[in-house]
Amino acid sequence: MAGSLGPRLYSCSNCRNRVSLHDDIISKCFQGRNGRAFLFSHAMNITTGPKEDRNLLTGLHTVADIYCTDCHQVLGWKYERAYEASQKYKEGRFILEKAKIVKEDW
Repeated sequence: MAGSLGPRLYSCSNCRNRVSLHDDIISKCFQGRNGRAFLFSHAMNITTGPKEDRNLLTGLHTVADIYCTDCHQVLGWKYERAYEASQKYKEGRFILEKAKIVKEDW
């Protein structure tokens, strides 16, 4: 029976718009603005804001806030550029804050 279940999804906590797949989690050991956050390889049903440089815990990065396409809640950010060589793996990846997403269809 477990094989008949669909993929495990994360949705916007405000409007339940689906924003990512559980299988796309790279790490659960990140810090967002409002606490714990997850690093994802992909996100869907989001829009990005303007790029800006931010000094984060791991150094300077160029990031763009990401918003739910339905309710426009800020969900986290996308790493556009990492200036430190050890942080390059984050480029093109997405931070979704745990407080802004919920498990859907689990």
